[in-house]
Amino acid sequence: MPEITIPTHLPDWTKEHATRYIESEGKDGHMWDSSFAGGPGPIPTLLLATTGRRSGESRTTPLIYTKTDGAYVVIASRGGSPQHPDWYFNLDADPNVTIRVATDVYDAKARTAGPDERDALWRQMAEVYPPYNDYQARADRQIPVVVLEVAS
Repeated sequence: MPEITIPTHLPDWTKEHATRYIESEGKDGHMWDSSFAGGPGPIPTLLLATTGRRSGESRTTPLIYTKTDGAYVVIASRGGSPQHPDWYFNLDADPNVTIRVATDVYDAKARTAGPDERDALWRQMAEVYPPYNDYQARADRQIPVVVLEVAS
């Protein structure tokens, strides 16, 4: 399983958030003030560690999440850009991931939500972070909804 590490491949504000989250072992950083990016204020984030599809190295990314049926749900939005985020391509190549949710760390398996569940999960995520709807409106792709199922 990939290891949660301080990211070097992200914008400075994201690196700072992830570093605080990691160094405090989840005591600080779980709740992110989304008003910085047009969101409603503090919302929950997790850290997702994937294995780089080309490098083979662990890559950590902080993401907004919700929980459903014992799994965690995240959105591969990349701010509505035309291309999926690198972490999505990584988990598509290797769905075995590690997540930190506050002070808890889990091994999980990632999968893209199927058409029968995507719409409901999208609405659930957009309630937490409404800018997702704007991202989808400007993206030239269907933004994937990803389900992270914790290993039992």
